[in-house]
Amino acid sequence: MADPDVNGARSTSGTSGANGSHDGRARGAAADAAVERARRTVEQALREAELEWESPAEGTYVVTLPGTRKLSTTCSLAVGRHSLSVNAFVVRCPDENHAAVHRWLLERNTRLYGVSYAIDKLGDVYLAGRLPLSAVTVEEVDRLLGAVLENADGSFNTLLEMGFASAIRREYAWRTSRGESTRNLEAFTHLTGGAPEGGDRG
Repeated sequence: MADPDVNGARSTSGTSGANGSHDGRARGAAADAAVERARRTVEQALREAELEWESPAEGTYVVTLPGTRKLSTTCSLAVGRHSLSVNAFVVRCPDENHAAVHRWLLERNTRLYGVSYAIDKLGDVYLAGRLPLSAVTVEEVDRLLGAVLENADGSFNTLLEMGFASAIRREYAWRTSRGESTRNLEAFTHLTGGAPEGGDRG
C-alpha cells in the first residue's frame, strides 16, 4: 500500500501548482486591464486638451506642446506595465557655465510637480517623470503636461542666458553686421547691449 503521506504530499503539491497558475493568470489579466485603462485615459486627456499628438506605437504618444519662449516642446508619454513615463527635451548641453546650470536645475527640482530635470550622457537637459498606472487620470495627465510645459518653456530663456550667453552675443553681432533681424533675440538685450528692434538705440 502506498504511503498516505506521500500521496497527500503529491495531491497538495498538485493543487498548489494549479492555484498558483490560476493566480498568475488572474494577475496578468488585471495588469493588462490596467494598462488598457491607462492608454484610454491618456488618449482622452490629449483629446480634451486639444493638443497635437500621434501614437507611433501602442501605448506610446508623442505630444506637441505649444509655447511662448520655445516655439514648441515635444513630450513623449509611454504607458508601461506598471507606470506612465514622461520625457521631454528642454535644451541641448550648455556651451558654458555647466556647474551653474546644473545647480540651478537641482534647486528647481525641489519645487517641481510630477517631473524633474535630468541630463543624458551627452549633457542635454530633459524633463522626466513617472506615474503609477493606478494614479493615471485625465486630470493627472493634464497636470503632468502642464508641469512639462511650465518647466520646459518657462525656464528656456533662463537656461539660454546661463549656458549660451557667448553664443547669443555672437549671433547678435553677426546679424547686426549683416543688417538682419534680431527680433527673436530681444529677450536677451541685457546680454547683447542692443535695443529692441524698432526701438530707440539712443
